[in-house]
Amino acid sequence: MQRIAVAGIQHETNTFASMPTTLAHFIEADAWPGLTMGEAVVAAVAGANLPLAGAIAALQAAHFQVLSLLWASANPSGRVEDAAFEALWTMFESALLAAGPLDGVYLDLHGALVTERYEDGDGEWLRRTRVLLGEQTPIVASLDFHANVSPLMVNSASALVGYRSYPHVDMAETGARAVGLLWHILAGNQLYPAMQKLDFLISMPWQCSLAPPVAGLMQDAIRAEEGDLLSVSFFPGFPLADVADSGPAVLAYAANPRLAQAAALNLAQKVAAAESKFAGKLWQVDEALRYVRQHARSGATIILADTCDNAGGGAGSDAANIIATCLAMEIPAVVGLLCDPLAAQAAHQAGVGAKLNCAIGRSDSQAIGEWSIRALGTGQFAATGPFYAGCQMDLGLMARLECGGVTVLVSSRKQQAADQAMFRYLGIEPCEVPILILKSSVHFRADFGALAAEILVVEADGDHVADLSRLQYKVCQRRPARSLM
Repeated sequence: MQRIAVAGIQHETNTFASMPTTLAHFIEADAWPGLTMGEAVVAAVAGANLPLAGAIAALQAAHFQVLSLLWASANPSGRVEDAAFEALWTMFESALLAAGPLDGVYLDLHGALVTERYEDGDGEWLRRTRVLLGEQTPIVASLDFHANVSPLMVNSASALVGYRSYPHVDMAETGARAVGLLWHILAGNQLYPAMQKLDFLISMPWQCSLAPPVAGLMQDAIRAEEGDLLSVSFFPGFPLADVADSGPAVLAYAANPRLAQAAALNLAQKVAAAESKFAGKLWQVDEALRYVRQHARSGATIILADTCDNAGGGAGSDAANIIATCLAMEIPAVVGLLCDPLAAQAAHQAGVGAKLNCAIGRSDSQAIGEWSIRALGTGQFAATGPFYAGCQMDLGLMARLECGGVTVLVSSRKQQAADQAMFRYLGIEPCEVPILILKSSVHFRADFGALAAEILVVEADGDHVADLSRLQYKVCQRRPARSLM
């Protein structure tokens, strides 16, 4: 029985966000399990839409011996502290060395992890793993759709495979696809990589794989995988990381180098030709709320995507300026999730039915009012949507607050509003809400998209900046995509 070690370390680093990522962020659970070691990893991720879960299931089905080493993830935020990165590496290194002889390694990585010292944290992780194992042991990794793929990653790994969907509904499936390449290598077959980087950046809201041009480009990648062309991945990249390798990439693996190079170049040319289509309308807050006031109607839901305060891209999900504007304009919206642990704690101390005269949100972006406490919860519940499928939420104390017809769902840990269970948990049925404001960019579309009569992408406060021309890049030399719109 061949012995395969598996591990996951996931972080998407927004270098424009001020909040550092500490070891404590990896230790605590949120939508995904907290730091887990050894055999407990298998149970912690089982059944979840996570690459590691899909990889383990595929390995077990093929009767490989799975040696689970580590799972660690933290919500997207600022740079990972070097101390946190080194502590996690030490845990992984010790477990890997203690595992004994290995036939291969599978890693569930993100591809946009940045530390205080390392611009390319994932590349450094792969480099160190290769040094430990030598050149003969295959190392295969899955990468996030938003990975900023680097030459160091490609040169250190035997193969890398990317998600095909945003919203990421295929994470577990991608882990299984990565295992497929591992099998191919273990059978004695050679894989040759070829990578093409694009010279522009794609803003997050326009990377959605449910719409053109990404939908068509992903289909092109899938159709290209035939015969000796084993894998073709298109990575739109994570533009909020100001690092040298930030930006879109195409990565192909084939049985001969010429085939891999031709496939990568062909798809990269299609991505380049689509540059002007990576665009859309960004609504200003006042403009969007005036629109929904005019067009909202019973039996239909208009969704405002509060993209800039998206926890899934490194923002704090704690900005309340859009809530304050709803109060001022008397717009009866439901907003979620606002991360404000102090407000949640105060609500629990006061109890359902009481009122809080306070400001909610962070100090420089608040909504002030007399908030009625309508519902409370511990923040522990099962996700039901396709993105967070199989996950057990642990969001800390939660509360449903209401003022002037505006309802706000408050959590103690930040998590983007991408699952209807977050709302139902506090007594809100999303399909019955005419105006729904979600702190998310794209992932919400997997579970909320079918409800929406219209979706407006709104530019409010937050570190998940959608208009990339507003950012001052110091390291990345790529430009925001040129739009004809």
